[in-house]
Amino acid sequence: MNAPLNLQQLQNTQPQQPQALPMVEDDEINLAEYWDILVDNRWLILGVLVLALAAGIAYAVVARPVYQTNLLIQVEDSAGSAKSFLGEASSLFDVKTPAAAEIEIIRSRLIVGQAVDNTALHIDARPRYVPFIGNWMARRAKTLSDPGFLGLGGYVSGTERIGIETFKVPSAFEGERFRVTSQGAGAYTLSHPEISPTTGRVGVPLVLNTPEGPINLTISQLLGKAGADFNLRHRSRLDAIEHLQAQLKLAEKGRQSGVIDVSMQSTDPVQLTVVLNEIGRQYVRQNIERKAAEAQKTLSFLETQLPQFKKQLDAAEDAYNKYRNQQGTVALDEEAKVILNRSADLQSKLLEAQQKRRENEARFTAEHPIVRTIDAQIGAFSREIASLNARVKTMPTVQQDAIRLERDVKVNNELYQSLRNNALQLQLVREGKVGNVRLIDEAALPEDPVKPKPSIVVALAGVLGLLGGIMVALGRNALFRGVKNPQEIEAHTGLSVYSTIPLSDGQYGLARKVREKAKGVHLLALTQPHDPAIESLRSLRTALQFGMLEAPNNRIIITGPTPGVGKSFVAANFAALMAAAGKRVLLIDADLRKGYLNQYFGLPRADGLSELVAGSISASQAVRRQVLPNLDFLPTGQIPPNPAELMQSSAMAQVLQATSPHYDLVIIDTPPVLVAADTAAVAPHVGTLLMVARAEQTHLGELHESGKRLAQSGKAVTGVLFNAMDLTRRHYGSYGYKYGRYRYRNYGYKSTS
Repeated sequence: MNAPLNLQQLQNTQPQQPQALPMVEDDEINLAEYWDILVDNRWLILGVLVLALAAGIAYAVVARPVYQTNLLIQVEDSAGSAKSFLGEASSLFDVKTPAAAEIEIIRSRLIVGQAVDNTALHIDARPRYVPFIGNWMARRAKTLSDPGFLGLGGYVSGTERIGIETFKVPSAFEGERFRVTSQGAGAYTLSHPEISPTTGRVGVPLVLNTPEGPINLTISQLLGKAGADFNLRHRSRLDAIEHLQAQLKLAEKGRQSGVIDVSMQSTDPVQLTVVLNEIGRQYVRQNIERKAAEAQKTLSFLETQLPQFKKQLDAAEDAYNKYRNQQGTVALDEEAKVILNRSADLQSKLLEAQQKRRENEARFTAEHPIVRTIDAQIGAFSREIASLNARVKTMPTVQQDAIRLERDVKVNNELYQSLRNNALQLQLVREGKVGNVRLIDEAALPEDPVKPKPSIVVALAGVLGLLGGIMVALGRNALFRGVKNPQEIEAHTGLSVYSTIPLSDGQYGLARKVREKAKGVHLLALTQPHDPAIESLRSLRTALQFGMLEAPNNRIIITGPTPGVGKSFVAANFAALMAAAGKRVLLIDADLRKGYLNQYFGLPRADGLSELVAGSISASQAVRRQVLPNLDFLPTGQIPPNPAELMQSSAMAQVLQATSPHYDLVIIDTPPVLVAADTAAVAPHVGTLLMVARAEQTHLGELHESGKRLAQSGKAVTGVLFNAMDLTRRHYGSYGYKYGRYRYRNYGYKSTS
């Protein structure tokens, strides 16, 4: 069997160092990594989900139910009454009011303001419920409650009621909250921060004079035990109108159907129904009044025109009768009859168009499209009448006169009869109180609330809670996570990772014994020598032999950037492995602040490094010989008050120089670099410095800063040991093991004899 090479032989061979492969950034999204993040934060996600569900259930139970109702209004085409007295020709100029305009009329202050006044919507009076749950309790109560909540009087949670008949305040008090307190037996007290409490009785008007003006209050109903409080507020009329306008939802059902849907939501179903029906009644009322006013205006005009047209008709008939008496009956041929009928018809239309133009002159300019259209009609009628007159002139004189006189009688008679008919129709409109809108469906009292829907609220809360928990977990991972794989260290710091040490389940029990200071040796390398973590340290043993080829001495510092990365675990087990390989090893616990390597071996810390550096004991007294075969151990000694000064002293350097020649390897466990300056003080006296980084705990910034501090002391970091990588997590199988995807496994030996 060939003898194993020792360190001196390896130094003589001087093998060529392999060049590091260039790091390749992997920007691919790793779904397995995200899955592991969610699994690791499952309790956090579950907590957020439970909180969201609890909030959703609480809201669904406690929130006041919201009710909705609606009414339907039909805007009818204004046939007949809307037509002008001028007859069918006026239909050319009639424009139907679109539903959009009627919607804006319904929403206007004209309608909504009157509804607010008639329903006293600007007065807000309600019991002073217990905070958060009072309204919920009141909805389920059957009797009056005893006022009070957590020692505070006035709060109620029962069937208390208050009715206000009159409540008027000066403008300075609009929007201010008044307090009405029941005194029992129909008495109450009205209070406000700016006025003195005043006593009144239900049904009796209360007048309170203030510097800003009088306050008038009449309470019609007050149900509550003595001490029960009620909140009373008078909003400004404009504020109440704008609030109601914002709540109204209006839309035309279907395309150009003329049917308008008016809906609204409120927590008070009775008030909701009353207010919405009042809006419908006010809209219908104003429409009727508007149509009656229009009819009255037109009727007044007709009443002034009828006598004039009657006079014209009488004059035309007298002239025609006189002509017939003089000439006798004049027989008209077929052409003359056609010309007469057509001329009379055109003359009627011309007069109607001229009257229509006079009506529009008051509203439009001469260039308006409506006026220009009427002018075009007048021109066409005039030209055709002129053409007929030219044909009449070719006839005999007797026929010409007969046609002219008969045409005048016929035109005036038609116009007069049309005026009389329209006057009668307008009288019916004015007296019949009929508009062109009607209320199809009144608002009905809603029975079931439209929201909140408990099932939807809870489901939505669950979805939002789950998404929120996932976002919190991902945010926490992005903001606070440490290094997850060795490739991150090599890519961002330029340091070589000498070994990746898996997380060991067997170390948990040993760590507990170490904390409890149990007797005996508690090293994973001894109790479970084939654990994957120990196998990785064996690979470190081989890699380190090449890493120390150019080292000036045989001393190794094993440290970390922060506490809790596992540097003591690595130092103790690595020292045991090197000793088991036949090397004479000295393990020094140089963490003079919180070092506890002595507990791994079940030894006391007294009489150790601190006493040796101070010169109170000798090296033979400080070093524990053969704690394991080939392994000597130098504990911290008593924790000194000045550890930094001891580590920086020349005595510390002398101790290292005196002990190193007697060993093949000296392993020094020092305090974390970012916590104390001790490591930087000792680093110049060693040949190799290894930094331990813990998976998902150590940050790249910590490694950068640690390397920077050590470099300032004159010693660069040799390499990094990536500790506690959890191989049970799936995403580690796809990390950076780009050159083979190796995985650690227990590799046991079986006897074949």
